[in-house]
Amino acid sequence: MAESTIKSAAPRILLIGASRGIGLAMAEELLRRHWQVTATVRGSGHTALHDLSARYPQELTIEHLDMTETAQLTALHQRLTGQRFDVLFINAGTSNRNPDETIAEVSTEEFVYLMITNALSPMRTVETLQELVEADGLIGIMSSGQGSIGNNTKGGKELYRGTKAALNQYMRSYAVREAERHPARSLLLLAPGWIRTDLGGSDAAFSLQETIPDIISTIEARRGKPGLQYSDRFGKVVPW
Repeated sequence: MAESTIKSAAPRILLIGASRGIGLAMAEELLRRHWQVTATVRGSGHTALHDLSARYPQELTIEHLDMTETAQLTALHQRLTGQRFDVLFINAGTSNRNPDETIAEVSTEEFVYLMITNALSPMRTVETLQELVEADGLIGIMSSGQGSIGNNTKGGKELYRGTKAALNQYMRSYAVREAERHPARSLLLLAPGWIRTDLGGSDAAFSLQETIPDIISTIEARRGKPGLQYSDRFGKVVPW
């Protein structure tokens, strides 16, 4: 079967943050599994996602979004009005320049930037785009095992840990608030593991080739299971 062949009734995902790294690899794996993918990049330059679209011209649609800009979020929602997705997944996020700094050493500016990027903006994205998701669809965000308070026995990476813990808390509050309005919807906070990317660094334990199929399989398995779960890439529950 040619790569560009579309299967009937293919599931649809809106993937936020797919220009490189984990997001790009997720988009490619989803396309291999015959999903219809709408994926976002920041800015207007050419990215590896554009190269991927040449292989999957009918299955991959590229949108532009900086999720930290509320006007861009609103504009994306307007452009996609009338479409429905089985999955909304927010992958975008960042780390601080010196992850070994203690929370007392981090500048106020960097603290604010990371909290906006890793905690506030993903939740604003969920709130803005949630009505594009099917009533029994899935909304997921890429969290981190370092957001687990229960598993924090070694310390380190204090600012990054804090932003992901905040993200987890906000998503949990969202789940409670939306439970009555969307009782059939699945919610997922996914901890992918330490992966070798620009963000994860060259010393990370796992490659994209090792991890991405598990990540996509966990997203697929979570569909149709209402409520919120915080899990690793294998679907195993992570302590809050």
